[in-house]
Amino acid sequence: MPDLHFLIFTVIVLALVFDFINGFHDTANAIATSVSTRAISPNDAILMAAVLNFLGAMYSTGVAKTIGADIVQSANHVNEHVLIAALAGAVIWNILTWWVALPSSSSHALVGGVIGAVLVSTGMEGLNFWGIGKIILSLVASPLLATASGCVIMRVLYGFFGRCTPYNINDKFKKMQLVSAATMAFSHGSNDAQKSMGIITLALLSGGYIDAFEVPFYVKVLAAVAMALGTATGGWRIIKTIGAGIFKLEPISGFAADLNSSLVIFSATLLHLPVSTTHVVSGSIMGVGVAKRIRAVRWGVAQQMLVAWLLTIPCTALMGAIVYQIVLWIF
Repeated sequence: MPDLHFLIFTVIVLALVFDFINGFHDTANAIATSVSTRAISPNDAILMAAVLNFLGAMYSTGVAKTIGADIVQSANHVNEHVLIAALAGAVIWNILTWWVALPSSSSHALVGGVIGAVLVSTGMEGLNFWGIGKIILSLVASPLLATASGCVIMRVLYGFFGRCTPYNINDKFKKMQLVSAATMAFSHGSNDAQKSMGIITLALLSGGYIDAFEVPFYVKVLAAVAMALGTATGGWRIIKTIGAGIFKLEPISGFAADLNSSLVIFSATLLHLPVSTTHVVSGSIMGVGVAKRIRAVRWGVAQQMLVAWLLTIPCTALMGAIVYQIVLWIF
């Protein structure tokens, strides 16, 4: 039987790998709109996103506590084998969806992986269904809210600037997109990096290394650095899908989408609720597209993304369950 220290170390490494992949998988969320409208060069956009993702990740730990404490009944219902399986299932799913250039939710993947591994290890009594329901509700409601509010913000902007010439509008909003992309990158880090923090802290608590579910400072730094490095690596496959596949963005619509996404995501962070930044950004882009005209949105691409979103939790739950059996066999 491997030493407990080795298993804890494995969980931490896998959580940081998940965070790194989350960074390059979700790079598109923060910069796709500004890159697609040529408001900023791709390399500068990625560097900016990496720095602001790091700063956002250091902001708070409320979402981490939700992820670590609300999926399972208590730390006694998980062990290192469960967390290794959950993280491995989520990582595999993220790599597969990145490879086929399909935006999917890292948040859904992690939640699904934990659910599948816990179901196999301890059964349904190990799951906190109230907490899971709250998490899934926030994951489902946030893109719907983003679509509606994105449409409203875009219509307001059209009302104020509708009489301006396209050249003047584009010139003004290209500069403003730098601000909206920066706020989007910060809000992304403030929500997404905390998911790995929650898993690492849960592992430390279940292993007896800490006495209460409080995220240690070094865990915050490790998760923030991992996400920033992943963001710096870039996710060009998904940037193309997000930036141009859903709706042909202009600087004013790109600004509206980024501003709306950052408001929705950061609001969720303040409420300690995990959301899928991929879902929120995609919903925002659909919303601004609808504000122009419904047919402007490429609903075929949106439908493919919706299918991926619906499949993520059951598929990663199955992966988590399978990997758990493999982990038991190996360790």
